[in-house]
Amino acid sequence: MAINLDNIFALNTNALILRGKRAELISSNIANADTPGYKAKGMDFQKLLAQSMQNQNKNMSMSKTNGKHLDMRMALNDNVEYRVPNQPDTGDGNTVDVQVERNLYLQNSLEYQASLQFINGKIKAMRKAITGGQ
Repeated sequence: MAINLDNIFALNTNALILRGKRAELISSNIANADTPGYKAKGMDFQKLLAQSMQNQNKNMSMSKTNGKHLDMRMALNDNVEYRVPNQPDTGDGNTVDVQVERNLYLQNSLEYQASLQFINGKIKAMRKAITGGQ
């Protein structure tokens, strides 16, 4: 019986990818905390994870009928949205709250580490099953 690793690791690998993108987004917010007019961005992790799981097996590319056609691949909607600021406008139009962003980054980092540990646990369990517990 063949083991389909895509089915076993799909949820956690998609979560790792999305958490990596979320870390980039949050760090971008922190880096632009002093940029006038910059608007803080965020993403709905649960919504994106559900979307990536639904679209995992779908072929999202267009077929090429001629060698001169461009290779166009459809990307998932990244669902990056502007955050509603918790603080009043400071006068420069920037909506980044650095303390909130740091907390979100820390939370995302912990969740990233948890996803890695889940994958590690699955690998160890599979190795144990394959070797008969040795």
